[in-house]
Amino acid sequence: MGKKSKTAKYMQKDNDAVKVHPLFQEGWDPLSEYKGERDKKYVKNIKPRSEGQKELMEAIEDHNLILAIGPAGTGKTYLAISAAVEAYERGEVERIILSRPAIEAGESIGYLPGDLQDKMAPYLRPLYDALHDRLGIKRLKHMLDNGEIEIAPVGYMRGRTLNNAFVVIDEAQNCTYVQIKMLLSRLGWHSTMVVTGDPDQTDLLTGMSGLADIAKKLEPVENIAVCRLEETDIVRHPLVAEMLDVI
Repeated sequence: MGKKSKTAKYMQKDNDAVKVHPLFQEGWDPLSEYKGERDKKYVKNIKPRSEGQKELMEAIEDHNLILAIGPAGTGKTYLAISAAVEAYERGEVERIILSRPAIEAGESIGYLPGDLQDKMAPYLRPLYDALHDRLGIKRLKHMLDNGEIEIAPVGYMRGRTLNNAFVVIDEAQNCTYVQIKMLLSRLGWHSTMVVTGDPDQTDLLTGMSGLADIAKKLEPVENIAVCRLEETDIVRHPLVAEMLDVI
């Protein structure tokens, strides 16, 4: 038999109806792609795979504000979300709030169908992936529906005070200095905030990203942890570390 064409991976005929890849359907739900999968939930604690990851995990345990700075593949976002889930499981926080700046990495999300939530859903998919891996699809959907987990663009955080929450600000290299300052000032009572990002991979114009400046100014503050992960902490394919050294 001949090989299937690439188009067949995304479209197939079923009862004379064409199924289009979910990303291009109106009202696409990022959780829809998990349907039919066996529900799962983690049964063991996350263990660090490098010295840098160990320091980050310890910093999250000991501080209420943590900046995790480092290259792609070092597990910054995954460790932060895992810590958020574990804090919620222990009853230390009442909700988990995840946020990302709405910056397009070279592609436009404006032409995707649907309202703002529909347009942002594909962009926020990495956060859903980490939550799905830690909670399972049924519990994740239940917590999203109940507001125990909230995923929102950075612009929606202004004016809020986040009490009894574990907050993760992802891709913070795409935030300006003013935006990061605004986000940090949202921290409320009995809350933890982890800000993750890589200043070398910003999608903003040169000089606009505020992550590096904020980290430099906050590093001397005793009760704030600034964790700097290196290429040696990358846990993806070894080629990722080699590539980042030269590009």
